[in-house]
Amino acid sequence: MLSRRLGTAGCVATLLHDAAMNPTEVVKQRMQMYNSPYRGVSDCIRAVWQKEGPAAFYRSYTTQLTMNVPFQALHFMTYEYLQELLNPHRQYNPSSHMLSGALAGAIAAAATTPLDVCKTLLNTQESLALSSLSPSQGPGKGQGQGAHRQITGLAHAFRTVYRLGGLQGFFKGVQARVIYQMPSTAISWSVYEFFKYGLTKHQHNKRRAQHKEAEM
Repeated sequence: MLSRRLGTAGCVATLLHDAAMNPTEVVKQRMQMYNSPYRGVSDCIRAVWQKEGPAAFYRSYTTQLTMNVPFQALHFMTYEYLQELLNPHRQYNPSSHMLSGALAGAIAAAATTPLDVCKTLLNTQESLALSSLSPSQGPGKGQGQGAHRQITGLAHAFRTVYRLGGLQGFFKGVQARVIYQMPSTAISWSVYEFFKYGLTKHQHNKRRAQHKEAEM
């Protein structure tokens, strides 16, 4: 029951988080591209806005939600399951919190890597992928070889990734994604459990002090 509530909480939090952070993710990934043409954050924002319009900052939003909702649900539920195994009495145990957090992040990251690959492609509109589009594909259909084409939508991104890299293409960077997520989720859960323990202990001591004062 608790794991389902945690999974639901993770999904709702993701809806709000991604709505605010998706434009930031677009800028970050474009600046991280090899030979990125942008000189800085403001230059990237201005160039994307002028050349592709404001919709470009949310081109991958539904894909990001498709990735992050199952990521957070799987992450939260895996953490809760591992805590039942490693820390059944739910005591404050930093080592169990860190291990459970790291493993939960790794499992969720590996499972959602194909969606992350598609999201990155939608955000960056990588030139090699764009050049692979034939004149009959994408938004430039019927506009000639020199038309400006874009990769739009999750299905279009999936087809492009598969055409360029096959099934293996969906798992490019899986090791780096797992290595990134493991310490991130381990630290997040450790900090969360530390403050929860501290606040709970403070409230317990406060109630005990009030009880003693009442008895006097």
